[in-house]
Amino acid sequence: MRFTPARAAVVVLALALFGVPALIAQEEPAPPAPAAADAPEPRTPDEIYSDLTLFGEIFDRIRAEYVDAPDERQLIHAAIQGMLTSLDPHSGYLEPVDYADVQEDTSGQFGGLGIEVTMEEGIIKVVSPIDDTPAAKAGILSNDFIVQLDGQQVLGLTLDEAVGKMKGPVGTKIKLTIVRDGVADPLEMELTRDVVAMRAVRWSMEGDVGVMRLSRFSEQAFVGIQKAIEDIYEANEGKAPKGLILDLRNNPGGLVDQAVYVSDAFLKQGAVVLTRGRVDSESARYDARPDDLDAKIADVPLVVLINGGSASAAEIVAGALQDHKRATLVGTRSFGKGSVQSIINLGPDGAMRLTTARYYTPNNRSIQASGIHPDITVTQDVPDEFKGKDELIGEAGLAGQIGGGSEEQATVGSSVYVPSDKAKDNQLQYAIKLIDGVETNEAFPPKPMG
Repeated sequence: MRFTPARAAVVVLALALFGVPALIAQEEPAPPAPAAADAPEPRTPDEIYSDLTLFGEIFDRIRAEYVDAPDERQLIHAAIQGMLTSLDPHSGYLEPVDYADVQEDTSGQFGGLGIEVTMEEGIIKVVSPIDDTPAAKAGILSNDFIVQLDGQQVLGLTLDEAVGKMKGPVGTKIKLTIVRDGVADPLEMELTRDVVAMRAVRWSMEGDVGVMRLSRFSEQAFVGIQKAIEDIYEANEGKAPKGLILDLRNNPGGLVDQAVYVSDAFLKQGAVVLTRGRVDSESARYDARPDDLDAKIADVPLVVLINGGSASAAEIVAGALQDHKRATLVGTRSFGKGSVQSIINLGPDGAMRLTTARYYTPNNRSIQASGIHPDITVTQDVPDEFKGKDELIGEAGLAGQIGGGSEEQATVGSSVYVPSDKAKDNQLQYAIKLIDGVETNEAFPPKPMG
């Protein structure tokens, strides 16, 4: 990519369902991806400048003849936003305040509601509420549609604008109007913004099995996993647990480096992820290295839980552990976001989020629009009121997704439903029984690579 010499642009890589940035170091480049067969023919400079002239003419006519004097800055920024969002669902322009919010998100704390969202046909769709947040406590569910914020229609807002309105000072209130499948009338909810403390990892002992729930790949992800493993050993009187379960269900992703670190916690060597872009600078390989942590748990069986809400960085970890035969994956197919975004700092003008690469698992799989398939498919007993509403097609269902995956694109939904009652959580209970030996399957334990 090119940068203007008048301004030093800072580039970070993001690999998250909703564009959280990550600082990562470039390592040994991977071979660039082949050019797409249907790539457009390069345009001549004259053709390009002709279109830019057209843009200028339209801009001048708006300035001169629109019924009210327009804000030229807003016009230009709207044009930039339209240009970027026309590329794919994950590229976009970040106004300075939005970029500040993105940077804030990486710390794992902000004032807001705690909802992971996407945009579908101009309406905000809930992917999942975050554990122990105002959204979760209010009863907001996956697949809910948010149609109004404080009485203002969401239709017409960009995803970043809508998210910005939901964030705000702790203690302030916001009214949400929600449309839910199967419910005749819109639901009105008033939520009080709170510190969304992105506690990355929660753990528990289920008998002799340690269960670690990683909700998001914030800066605290690896530290949280490391601390959870230490606490599990301490709770088990210093002895190794019978097995470990890493729960990545409804984890929307986050920081790229944290995905690498978390994978490295369970691997002693080999590739974790490869990225391949159109230019060499966007291609890299990230490897695991031996350390005390992976040596400590090397002989502890590992099960990873995934579902339709497991995306991006969560898919990197699941794919790496699956390809290296370090873990058995249980659940349903993951979301299928296999692209990498560069967050390019534009100084006082904010930033741009641009899709610059696809990522590949160690076995050279591009899971774009196809997702990670579990080794053992286990579904949940979905309550009648949620049946048919608990599934996401995932990346394959997003308009403008970039394609290019190495596997068949998803055409049916994958469930995101997880019961709050652990006893009714079929996927968790199956994983526990698998480790305890009550259930058996040829996929567990996986046969390590030679």
